[in-house]
Amino acid sequence: MDCYGKDNKMKTQQALKKYLEEIKKNDKAGNKINAFLELRDEKELLKEAKEIDDKIAKGKAGKLAGKIIGVKANINVGGMHISCASKTLEDYKAPYDATVIEKIRKEDGLIIGMLNMDEFASGSSGETSAFGPTKNPQALELIPGGSSSGPAAAVSAGFCDMSLGSDTGGSIRNPASHCGIVGMKPSYGAVSRYGLIDLAMSLDQIGPFANSVADAKLLFDVIKGRDNCDSISRDLNKGKAKKDLVVGILDLSGLVVDKNILDLMNKKVEEICKKNKYKTQKIEIKNLDLAIETYYPIVYVEAFSGTRKLDGRRYGKKI
Repeated sequence: MDCYGKDNKMKTQQALKKYLEEIKKNDKAGNKINAFLELRDEKELLKEAKEIDDKIAKGKAGKLAGKIIGVKANINVGGMHISCASKTLEDYKAPYDATVIEKIRKEDGLIIGMLNMDEFASGSSGETSAFGPTKNPQALELIPGGSSSGPAAAVSAGFCDMSLGSDTGGSIRNPASHCGIVGMKPSYGAVSRYGLIDLAMSLDQIGPFANSVADAKLLFDVIKGRDNCDSISRDLNKGKAKKDLVVGILDLSGLVVDKNILDLMNKKVEEICKKNKYKTQKIEIKNLDLAIETYYPIVYVEAFSGTRKLDGRRYGKKI
């Protein structure tokens, strides 16, 4: 969808208006997609869009100027409802911006609203939201994947340029593949989790959704890096990219893997390595077959620990 016009004078405003029209027509009307749980006030959005366009005209705009961005409903956006798609927190408003949101605002990205998800990020289908399931824009009768169902569906449906999700064990990558877009789980610690209501603190990362690898990289480059509010965050790849890079390819021979998908992955890796003259090396991880059995106890012990405070006295409604 070309939202920007030829002169770029109203780049952000034109994009925003087209996206808002698309959302009204295909997201809420008849509950078609159900990607958004909350949109920001339209007057406030248009005012901010004009301010960004003024910066663009003066050549003083940030890296994300003109980009409209949706946010999963477990990432704090000050003044908006951070419900985690749960009735328990449906009235809870975020008191501050998460670090990733601060970084997006500094680069003139326009936050449009909060997106649906599996409740408390626990799910892989997008069907367990307390506010109704998200549908797959590419095939309404199919699931969009989860838990970041809304962020994936919103980008896939043409409701925004990019979005932010969170990934524990596939919650970005799974819905990105279901909805036919690009999704990335950054390396653990690459992105600050300050302001994220995570499912499992040892595994969760905030990451981007976009329609292209270039846009996903752009958003990741903005949100990554060390943050004093998150002790595990760190700066990665400060030095120059190595020309003699060796790409590690995981040995999956001991697992049951779809041959068509594996062949496609290997073909793409081979193409990229040949183009950039990278070397490849097979990497074997012992006991990889036990990964799932290890993952689930960690996730649900940490999930229980994280949600214990939602008792109706400290946080949330009493149920």
